[in-house]
Amino acid sequence: MDPTPLAKNPAESRWKTTFRALKHRNFQLFFSGQLVSLIGTWMQVIAESWLVYRLTGSAVLLGSIGFASQIPVFLFAPLGGMAADRVSRHRLVIATQASAMTLAMIYATLILTNRITIHEIFVLAALLGVVNAFDIPARQAFMVEMVGREDLMNAIALNSSMFNGARIVGPAVAGVLIARIGEGWCFFANGVSYAAVIAGLLMMRIPKRAERRPLGSPTAHIIEGFRFVRKNTPIRDILLLLGVISLVAMPYAVLMPIFADRILHGGARGLGLLMGATGIGALLGALTVAAKSGLRGLGKFVGIAAAGFGVSLVAFSQSRNFWLSFAFLIPVGYGMMLETTSSNTLIQAMVPDELRGRVLAVYTMMFMGMAPLGSLFAGIIAHHLGAPLTLAIGGTAAVVAGSIFLTRLAEFRTGARQLLIAQGLAGGNPAQEIIPDGAVTPPFSGED
Repeated sequence: MDPTPLAKNPAESRWKTTFRALKHRNFQLFFSGQLVSLIGTWMQVIAESWLVYRLTGSAVLLGSIGFASQIPVFLFAPLGGMAADRVSRHRLVIATQASAMTLAMIYATLILTNRITIHEIFVLAALLGVVNAFDIPARQAFMVEMVGREDLMNAIALNSSMFNGARIVGPAVAGVLIARIGEGWCFFANGVSYAAVIAGLLMMRIPKRAERRPLGSPTAHIIEGFRFVRKNTPIRDILLLLGVISLVAMPYAVLMPIFADRILHGGARGLGLLMGATGIGALLGALTVAAKSGLRGLGKFVGIAAAGFGVSLVAFSQSRNFWLSFAFLIPVGYGMMLETTSSNTLIQAMVPDELRGRVLAVYTMMFMGMAPLGSLFAGIIAHHLGAPLTLAIGGTAAVVAGSIFLTRLAEFRTGARQLLIAQGLAGGNPAQEIIPDGAVTPPFSGED
């Protein structure tokens, strides 16, 4: 008997498992459009950091721009989550992507005509933050309408993979363009790239959602989402850990221009390479989750990844060799993405659809909303203590937070199982045992 067909089956099965969400036409359109757009987005992120650094050379202002771009997410995400649960998520995402495209083009025009100042950067960064406050909850909640609950976990992981694949390409391209023709063309390229995702969204065929008329005022509707998070310990614990990591560790990115130029002497091209290294690690982390066919072990992933992120960040902070620093940033990206993607997946599995937008708004507040405070603190601390010590402190705090989460894992599993049963993702047989290293495996954990 020819053994070749048998040898190929495991690899083919793993491939189908890893990319199973792409069997849905709507997700194919979303994936391809976002892939183009996100490369432009990462080009803009790097160009903005370098522009601020070139204009000011200030660690405090680097942190302040990060604060300005993300604090609106914290303030307005509850409104964004409410909107995602009350109006068409499809139309809302189209509107937010069009708004982001407009802001990128304004940025490009001001830079290419030499009219940009730090004041305009603050205003445009804040406006983009408001757009993101509506975009992120809507886009995350829209995922279930593209693929259904059975492929939701895989779609979330593939979306993160795409985000981080773009993180590898975008910064590298931006580093070259900034060095040769300036930051403005990176913003222009980002503006043009939004056409791909908007075109994909317009081509989708979305089933009409059942009309829901929420009881009470919009304020009561928002409070309902916070109440659900507060009452459900597993979701609350995940979000608290995510908030701490976002506050103390994720702001490392705002200090990258200082490491790239003053410490590692790599300039703009070095900045692109360093950010690309975190993208490589983050892509691997997202693919790790995408390759899973069930929820088993994700709770442990969250705690271990948070602690590993912190250890790697401390190691990076102590390196003075460019390529060694590059190598340390790969596990930084891996741990960061494994923690955030596993958290997102678990939350979406445990929340009912009618509350999805509002709970994901709280996720957005913890993930992106705490980061501005961290960016501001990181800039101030780095100004007084230096960038390396600032990152070492943040990494140590991440290790402590991840370790505390792991000590509460048994309680987390029990609560998570009850929420999964409520959503029909786990059997309700009292005799069923909780799987030792995470949440129970849902019915769709086998091969498609």
